[in-house]
Amino acid sequence: MARRTDLEILDEEISNCRACPRLVEWREKVAVEKRASYRDETYWGRPVPGFGDPSAHVMVVGLAPAAHGANRTGRVFTGDRSGDFLYASMYRTGFANQPTSIDSSDGLELIGAYVTAAVRCAPPANKPTVDERDQCRVYLERELQLLDRVSVFVALGQFGCGVATTLLGVRPRPKFSHGAEIATPDGRTIVCSFHPSQQNTFTGRLTEPMLDSVFVRAKELAG
Repeated sequence: MARRTDLEILDEEISNCRACPRLVEWREKVAVEKRASYRDETYWGRPVPGFGDPSAHVMVVGLAPAAHGANRTGRVFTGDRSGDFLYASMYRTGFANQPTSIDSSDGLELIGAYVTAAVRCAPPANKPTVDERDQCRVYLERELQLLDRVSVFVALGQFGCGVATTLLGVRPRPKFSHGAEIATPDGRTIVCSFHPSQQNTFTGRLTEPMLDSVFVRAKELAG
């Protein structure tokens, strides 16, 4: 119970962060202007906390909220195609109770896994700056302290891999490749995957079996 309470306190702090002016301006502009198909919805328009099982052994590290995905729904990787692809895979591999991620009240629960992002606000063109990435790092560090059972990290994309290796003290930084396994100095493992963005999933660079294999391996490593 204490672990869950501490996470809830951190989630509230993340949700109220206004540290990066460019990101604050962008996320709030998107929340007002909206996409036509969501014009009747109220956008979250704030930083997005992590989501999942407080007793997780596997942590998934993505890039940042999508402008009309998590920036709209308030839950990481929810309400966009990337999230659809990710949570469907997590469902097939036993990490989620359902394959869909429509909104923050749709009943999705994660089992033994926690999903988070390197940057908590939707960035313009999906490209946070180095300073914005580093500003957000403290939240990832604090999540990691609270989720003290995590032994395996699934890093989505080169950005996620870079943040994970830096956070966990991996030196020198290894070359990113799908399926690569990186040992950390403290005996944990990072498993890399192409990011489930439409750019990768629509072109076939990342397929369902490819992502499933990453989560199957993560479960094996987590024991």
